[in-house]
Amino acid sequence: MDISIIICTYNRADNLQDCLDCLDAQEISSAFTWEVLLIDNNSSDHTKEFIAQYKANCHYQLRYSFEKKQGLSHARNNGIIESKGNILIFIDDDIRVSKKWLQSIYQTFITYPCDAVGGRIHIESPAKLPKWITPDMYGFLGHQDFGGQTHPMDGYEEYPFGGNMAVRRSVFERIGLFDTELGRKGTGLKKEELFKGEETDFFNRLANVGGKFYYQPDALVLHKILQHQLKPGFFLTLHSNAGKLQAQKDSLNYKRTFAGIPLFIFIQFINSIHKYLHQSIKYGIYNSFRQLMNVSFFYGMICGYYKKKA
Repeated sequence: MDISIIICTYNRADNLQDCLDCLDAQEISSAFTWEVLLIDNNSSDHTKEFIAQYKANCHYQLRYSFEKKQGLSHARNNGIIESKGNILIFIDDDIRVSKKWLQSIYQTFITYPCDAVGGRIHIESPAKLPKWITPDMYGFLGHQDFGGQTHPMDGYEEYPFGGNMAVRRSVFERIGLFDTELGRKGTGLKKEELFKGEETDFFNRLANVGGKFYYQPDALVLHKILQHQLKPGFFLTLHSNAGKLQAQKDSLNYKRTFAGIPLFIFIQFINSIHKYLHQSIKYGIYNSFRQLMNVSFFYGMICGYYKKKA
């Protein structure tokens, strides 16, 4: 098998029709074999029944696998183990791929010496984006666009996003699987579920051993934004959890601490509050929310260091 497309899902059976239909509409001009592997991450809705019905009428090989351990990284690792392809492509259940998406990814792998390929992700919102979501925040909704030219990525500043990433199977044999301590768990609606970082960690590890990355703009997908992702709490929780995770993974020993928290973190936290208040007064609350996210990040770090000591 040349390619396996891995889709991880949890209680989003209603999303799957559009996602799978777009795969059925692919325009392919090369001779390669491919399959779609749906990883059901312990869903309690009708996901399994939907796949059984859909499989009977689709025009590509569709398989189903169940992963009981909750978490996106667990589901992706299940997909790596159960898939048959030499190239593994990961998309989410709220992704709709463009018609030349699969062909463009395959062509990139055979044209360039790469271990991983990423493409464009454009967001599609069911409602008008609130004013406080400025363009520099689109990346937190999964948006990725590095321009219209195919080019190498470094794996640090530029790397594939999880909604549209492809990796050679040999890479997993080389550096291991996704870190199951990282990544979203469940729906991401609860604070303890909304973690990210597994893709950054994975591609940083690949870059550290000399992995080669390419960006392919023709591999375009649309990411369906959900209503809860348009609320301030989503962004603040995302950053608070990111700060907490960074603190818990910090292995350095600091001489100047209070309650296990490095003193310089308190300074950064206070400075972030000062900048937020200054921007709110000068530019208004719509133009200062990004700074409030920084406040949430440093607050998360404080909680993370404190919890680690406790």
